This record gives sequence, C-alpha cells and structure tokens, in this order.
Amino acid sequence: MKEQLETLVGELKRLKSEGQETVFIGDRTMEELQNVVLKSSNPDPVTPLPQKKLIHTSVMKKESESAPIPPPPVVQLPEGDKLHRWEWLRERVLTDPVCNEHLKPEKKVVFGVGNIEADLFFCGEAPGADEEIKGEPFVGRAGQLLTKILGGMGFKREEVYIGNIMNWRPELPTSSGNRPPTVSEFNYCLPFLRAQLEIVQPKVIIALGATAVNGLLGPDPKRRMGDVRGKWHEFHKTPLMITYHPSYILRSGTLRAKRTIWEDMLAVMEKVGLPISGKQRGYFLNK
Repeated sequence: MKEQLETLVGELKRLKSEGQETVFIGDRTMEELQNVVLKSSNPDPVTPLPQKKLIHTSVMKKESESAPIPPPPVVQLPEGDKLHRWEWLRERVLTDPVCNEHLKPEKKVVFGVGNIEADLFFCGEAPGADEEIKGEPFVGRAGQLLTKILGGMGFKREEVYIGNIMNWRPELPTSSGNRPPTVSEFNYCLPFLRAQLEIVQPKVIIALGATAVNGLLGPDPKRRMGDVRGKWHEFHKTPLMITYHPSYILRSGTLRAKRTIWEDMLAVMEKVGLPISGKQRGYFLNK
C-alpha cells in the first residue's frame, strides 16, 4: 500500500512539473483511494503490527541497497567517421558497469536509435517497462504515439534520432510505475547523451518532457513546462525546442493537448525548412 501511494505521489509531482494543474479522477479510483485512507487509519486487526513493520523495513532496506551513483564519466570519442564513433559509444554505454549495476534482472541498458545523419534529435526522459525489456527508447505506448507524431511530420522513426536522458529505468521497490530520475542519476548519463549529440550534430533538438529539459538546461525549481514549452532555447549552440512528453497526451487525451504538442512540431518543421501542407497546419484544430 505504501509503495502504491509513493508511486502515485511521484506521478503527481511529475505532472505538476510538466505544467498540468488538474487531474481527472474517476469514481472507481476515488473509491479505491478512500479505501486506502480508511485502511491506513484503521489497520486490519488480523494482520499483526510487527509484520507490517517488517515489510516496511524490507522495502527501505532494498532502496538503501541500491548502488550509489558515482561522478559522471568522462567520454572521449575516438577518431573516425560517424558510424565508427557511434558504434564505439554504443558499446561503451551498453557495457558501462554503473548502468548495468542499476538494472533489474534480465533487463537492458537503453541507448539511442535512429539515423546518425538526422536533422532532428528527439530527447526523452528515462526508459519505462517496455524500453528496459527491449533496450530501445520509446517503444511503449508513448513511443507508439511519438511514431504517429513523426508520421504526421512526414518522417519514419528510422529517419530521425531518438535518445533519452537516462540509460536505465530508475529503480522502484515495485515492478510497476515510474519515477523521475534524480539529479545524480541523470548527471551520470548526460555525458553519453552529449556524445550522441556530438556525433549526430542535429539541426534541432526536441526535448520531450520536464526531465529532458532539466538534463539539457539544468534543474530549475521555478521552471514550469507550461511557461517554457513552445519556445526556442539553445543547447551548445544547437536550437532546442521544448515540448511535452507524448505521455502528456495519453494522460489527458484532449484535443487541446494534441494541438499543443503539434504546434511545437510545426515550429520545428519551419525551423529546418520542411514544407508544411494546409492539412498539417490544420491537425487537431477544433472543428
């Protein structure tokens, strides 16, 4: 129960950091939350209190046993063409001892994929459950939605480059749910992301979500996604467009959310000189 509540709180904090001010809660969900509150205030007399304390202690021990995060590595790319450098970096990340130390059993380190000659570099946050199984970014529901967004722009996935701030899924005591990475976690992985950007040299970087923004521009507790999205920034002299993570659409499901992200994609298309049809400009407008 405690783990579920912690997961819920973590997700609500992430929504707030992305600028979302309201969350819809259905009647069934509200009833379940009320039951949780009642159970926490009126413990089941059949379950001995020492046993509850023991479970809590084991969870805390598991969290404390998580391997500490060392300082960020120094990544010196070798000489050679783009493909040689990218293959070297990929092997370096996939065999990195720190990344592998934080994996769950039988899960994979996640490295970027796509066209190393791409004009567009999409930067996400951290791998989820589907990504750590396949070892590839954006393959779950949010990834399927990103593929549709790319299709609307006239791209296939393999024509752009897709990477993440993190190379492993941030650990939780439960198998379900996600949490944003800590600053020390994404700081460790940032040199690998910077090296990918150095190899690809895109014309535009698209930061998907608050964690990607914090990694690229540095953490700022006053920053709100609703204020910075849709505006141009820079990362090492490369234009950077900030927009919501595709999961934002999955959570809200509104036409407004779809149009908000799509307007950011139109700005990206204009930035790199891509033709935009009238049909594309009219996507997700109220009829």
